[in-house]
Order: sequence, then C-alpha cells, then structure tokens
Amino acid sequence: DVQLVQSGGGLVQPGGSLRLSCAASGFPFMYSDMVWYRQAPGKEREMVGAISLDGENANYQPFARGRFNISRDNHKRIVYLQMNNLQPEDTALYYCHAPPHYWGQGTQVTVSS
Repeated sequence: DVQLVQSGGGLVQPGGSLRLSCAASGFPFMYSDMVWYRQAPGKEREMVGAISLDGENANYQPFARGRFNISRDNHKRIVYLQMNNLQPEDTALYYCHAPPHYWGQGTQVTVSS
C-alpha cells in the first residue's frame, strides 16, 4: 500500500521553527517530485513549495521564500519541510503530496503566542 506518513507539527510561538517530515512507502519515491501544500481554516489549499526527484531543485511560493526549506533523503524515503520565522498566518494543516495521486494525512501547525 502507498503511504505518506507525516510528523512534526505542533504549536510554536511567532518567530519559532518547526520541521515537518513525510515518510513514503509503496511507490518509487526517488522517481517522484514531492510537493508541500497547506490549508488554513476557511481557505483553499495552496502550494507551499516543491522539490525535484533528485533534490537538486526546489521552488517556493512567495510567502515561503527565504523562510521555508524543502529537502529530501531518497535513501530514507523522507521529504522535509523546515519552517523558520513562523508567523500566525502560517497556521494551517500541512500536507505532503506525491503527484498525481498520493497525499499525506496532514499535520497541524499552529503559530500563536
């Protein structure tokens, strides 16, 4: 079975950092670009950023650029989302995605003092 199992969310104060992980199994991870999305309450799901299958290239939405970093370890079959200088507007459910079909279960990130 295909699985994308996420971990690492939680509550953090403004200015803090979190690292999300997404562990993949059941499909050829090393041949898949990986994408992070988020969905804030009352808003549509939006892309955060993506990383190429070899990890050499990543791109980010403007709100994430300079604060967030996506990386991957193909040997461990894990993709990471490092988030720094988090702000209340980053509060959302974060999802990893292996296009076109596979999604993680979602991880809650709450930024609040």
